[in-house]
Amino acid sequence: MDQLPATFVKEFHDESSIRKMEYLPFGKTGLKVSKISLGTGTLSNFYGDKGETDGRKAVQLALKRGINYIDTAPYYGHYRAEEILGDALRNVPRQAYYIATKVGRYETNYERMFDYSAAKTRQSVEKSLKLLGVDYLDVVQIHDVEFVDDLTVIWNETLPTLEKLRDEGKLKFIGVSAYPMDVLKRVISGAPGRFDTVLCYCRNTMIDDSLKEYLPFFLDSNLAVVCASGHGLGLLTNAGPQAWHPAHDDTKQVCRSASDYCIKEGVELGKLAMYHFIQMAGPSTFLSGMQTEELVEINLKAFYNGLSEREKAVMEYLNKNIFTKIKHANWEGIEVQRYWNAMASLNK
Repeated sequence: MDQLPATFVKEFHDESSIRKMEYLPFGKTGLKVSKISLGTGTLSNFYGDKGETDGRKAVQLALKRGINYIDTAPYYGHYRAEEILGDALRNVPRQAYYIATKVGRYETNYERMFDYSAAKTRQSVEKSLKLLGVDYLDVVQIHDVEFVDDLTVIWNETLPTLEKLRDEGKLKFIGVSAYPMDVLKRVISGAPGRFDTVLCYCRNTMIDDSLKEYLPFFLDSNLAVVCASGHGLGLLTNAGPQAWHPAHDDTKQVCRSASDYCIKEGVELGKLAMYHFIQMAGPSTFLSGMQTEELVEINLKAFYNGLSEREKAVMEYLNKNIFTKIKHANWEGIEVQRYWNAMASLNK
């Protein structure tokens, strides 16, 4: 690239990597973000304990190599990911990155998991600012809105509070996230022009391409589309998913067959998944969790270098002979039903 991004800091960055990275317009915000971005759900215990030191090193390497957009959330380890991230960013120039966090989803305990009220929203943003060690947040997203039984709380409490915080200079842009695509469309349609970003995850993978149906609506709404988790929350990696993964058992079995084949062939399924993930035109950035320096390198190689002939052959085999056996491309409704069943049981 001829022009370095606004986030470039000469004393900090590896300039050759910055020049290789692609930076795309971020909706109507005026920002330009790296095509590959860093998710930090993997810095929490949701993905096992990889160690804080590894996590900090991964963050710093990702930034030095050209990634300038970081996504986090209070829910990731009940603020633990934000704490580790804030520590990793302590000696990184603030100019070097854009940071996005979330409000609305907080704990694994069902009774305290969600709170979209005005008071909690303000409290959460203030806490995130402190843990991350920043004076302002570039983006704050309303997290997993499919769990709300009445969407009016989003429009009447959460969103107006974020708009007030934006007016106070504590955040710049407002977004929304969810797994079901139709819920995202309803929330955005109910507040036209008031959202800047939308985050959808696991909807542009080797087994699920449902983002294609909704992408025109998001783009017509002038939103920055954050396309997250091309690895399907770990489903499409050689290591496989965590025990909590909500996918159907038969889907897990097919993906396990895919990873077994990759292991036999000496190929990392996660790299194939990442390569597939970033081919879609339209999203502003492709968000991936990377809790170690090794994973940063694997994902960036998929972008910088593409696939080897061997890897291409393995991908072709998977698409023709294994992923065709998928019966359930998504797990929509499973987590929501589990949550409401648990709440009903607690109420009894």
